[in-house]
Amino acid sequence: MRKIVQEYHPIVWTLLAGTVFARGASFAAMPFLALYLSKTTDISPILIGITIGIGPLTGTVGGFVGGHLSDRYGRKIVMLSTIFVWASVFIGFALSSHVIAFMLLNALNGLCRSFFEPTSQALMSDVTPKDRRLKVFAMRYTAINIGAAVGPLLGAYLALVSANLTFIITGSLYFVYGLVLLLLLNKYETKNVNEGKAVVTIKAAFTVIRKDVSLRYFLLGGILVNIGYSQIESSLPQHLESIILDGVILYSVLLSINAVTVVILQIPLSKWVEKWKIMHVMMLGAILFTAGFFGFALFTNWTGLIVAMIVITIGEIFLFPSGSVFIDRIAPEELRGTYFGAAQLRSIGHSTGPIFGGWVLSQFNGHVLFLIIGCVVASSIVFYHYGNARYEKSLIERPVVSV
Repeated sequence: MRKIVQEYHPIVWTLLAGTVFARGASFAAMPFLALYLSKTTDISPILIGITIGIGPLTGTVGGFVGGHLSDRYGRKIVMLSTIFVWASVFIGFALSSHVIAFMLLNALNGLCRSFFEPTSQALMSDVTPKDRRLKVFAMRYTAINIGAAVGPLLGAYLALVSANLTFIITGSLYFVYGLVLLLLLNKYETKNVNEGKAVVTIKAAFTVIRKDVSLRYFLLGGILVNIGYSQIESSLPQHLESIILDGVILYSVLLSINAVTVVILQIPLSKWVEKWKIMHVMMLGAILFTAGFFGFALFTNWTGLIVAMIVITIGEIFLFPSGSVFIDRIAPEELRGTYFGAAQLRSIGHSTGPIFGGWVLSQFNGHVLFLIIGCVVASSIVFYHYGNARYEKSLIERPVVSV
């Protein structure tokens, strides 16, 4: 155990532990925000939908800015300022009563997430040797899923006790997380990768990213995968209700299986493929995603649908952490945070996917939808392949941008 702990920087372990507690607290609070608004305010369902949706929207556009600021001014200042604002946002949810306040707070929530997450990933890369980064990102993804598995159960219990209490506890945990990071980042001074260098402006950084063909292919592939993955939250429960008597119960079982499978298999599977080429791991993940969605289209019984979810989950284990490693590899060192921030644009698929899935469901049925989704996800393999081919062909071919 001591040897394992010593393999990674203390900051890595702190970020992993913080991810479990912070994500668990967030998953305890945010899934119940719509219910909280409907019970404690007179806000209309349309305004509730807008309020919930504004967070992912600001998060999509904010990732690039947050990542760039971390490159320009250092990871420490961006992470610490963001985490304390984030803590205040959750306390604000508990104290607010007006729709405008909730909209602004959730917009800030999305911005904080988009600032903190790329910066924390970039910091993990900064303090971890290249050959261990896949394992670090795999452990981070496991930590997220532990929080996702425990958080909603905690949130359901706290919601019965006091709706406000959930947000207060979440804000308090984020505040404690911030204090721990403050102490640790003061103790272990991390090197600013841009120290002593001329740092590009945000306009120049955007130009670099706009001209990076490998990144564009990666983002297109990621958007297609997220269009598929978003169906698990939006269209899958509706499909199960239409084909199985206890569809809601099965859906709950599938979500639990997804979280538990990630927690159990993430580390051993990541260790198994750590010597593989990253693109091969990503393509295997996309293939498994495709097979799983075809399973949702074809099976109409519990056993088949559970197997399909396990296949998708294993694909998720391969694809998502390796995507972070791919970003780390194509990013110039001085723009690592900016690239991780730009990678947030993949969530466009998570925003548009439910709309597309809802339209197909209204016109056809879930069987047709998941056959289409399987094909959509399969097409991401083409983009991943060309993105990697471009990267391998010209590792040095990045546009030179005047500062």
